[in-house]
Amino acid sequence: VLHLDPCIPKSWPRFEMMVRYHSAQYQILVENPDGAGRGIDSAKLDDTVIVDRPLRVPLTDDGITHHLRVRLG
Repeated sequence: VLHLDPCIPKSWPRFEMMVRYHSAQYQILVENPDGAGRGIDSAKLDDTVIVDRPLRVPLTDDGITHHLRVRLG
């Protein structure tokens, strides 16, 4: 499980990172359009909304590139 609780400078509009878990990759985009800097407003993994907070993403060893999009607010 990947636990995410981003905290970035309010002036950063976004950041991206890649996490590898065995054969899988997780492309992570954290957006900060309103300059909040922290606090998760919404999250989506491969077109599926994640409502659980704190944000915990189950990792799978499936050889696929997954896309996680997090919006701060």
